[in-house]
Amino acid sequence: MTLNEQYLVDVIGFNPVERSMLASIFALAARRDPGFVQYDPATTASGSADIYLVDADNPEALNEFKTLSKRANLPAVMVGSGDSGGFPILPRPLQWARLLQALEETVAEAGGTKRDDEGTLPLGTKAMSMSSAGRSHPGSANPPPLDDAAAKKRALGDTVLVVDDNASVRMFMKAKLAPFNFEVDFAETGEEAVGLTGSREYTCVFLDVVLPGIDGYQVCKMIKANKQAMKKTAVVMLTSRSSPFDKLRGSLAGCDEYLTKPLDEDRLLEVIAQFLPSSRKKRDKSGSKQQ
Repeated sequence: MTLNEQYLVDVIGFNPVERSMLASIFALAARRDPGFVQYDPATTASGSADIYLVDADNPEALNEFKTLSKRANLPAVMVGSGDSGGFPILPRPLQWARLLQALEETVAEAGGTKRDDEGTLPLGTKAMSMSSAGRSHPGSANPPPLDDAAAKKRALGDTVLVVDDNASVRMFMKAKLAPFNFEVDFAETGEEAVGLTGSREYTCVFLDVVLPGIDGYQVCKMIKANKQAMKKTAVVMLTSRSSPFDKLRGSLAGCDEYLTKPLDEDRLLEVIAQFLPSSRKKRDKSGSKQQ
């Protein structure tokens, strides 16, 4: 196992839609190295945030941050077109890649230290994350045995299956998933996908519609026919077919989301965050409270 450095990010300002997007961003960003976790004073054990994300177009948010920064030289990233105060500033709309890059650069420039009432302390808190060993190779229906680290990650529901006969799409998905330390399996045919989902548990299956042999709609129906998979496995159609009829077929087959190619990276990451085990548990709890 390897240590994953995590930094607490205090979010100041932003409208409800942006806050919802930021919650998705931080759900995934916590898995990166370095990782970024949204600071919550009610639930976070640490006494203070490591870095601040501030709505530069919101006067109240700016004033709140200025009040905090009077006590110490706090690292921050601004968002909007307002006064940046000399801090890095990102334009709206928010984009995942730019935001994470700005946070990483700000942490690096801060020199890995922060100040609190007792002086200078190491910036960030240590958290354990598993190594990324044990991944299968694209197109492999019979992946190698799992090592202990990979098995633990799978037990936590951190495994994704990408089903596509196009090597470019598989490589694209591999590149987008890699920074978040998922275990990723690949399949090139519907038959391979059915075999893998029958023997392993996945958080999410990204499924092309047009496949050699049985198509994606049939594969989705077979996955969702498993009662355990229906609750724990999200199926996301990943296809160039974008007509209302095709989307209806996907819905009737039981898919949870329907993404069309070429993929919008922000939307892709939003969907991945949506189906993380922690996010699914929150939705289930909120749904049960409303009933």
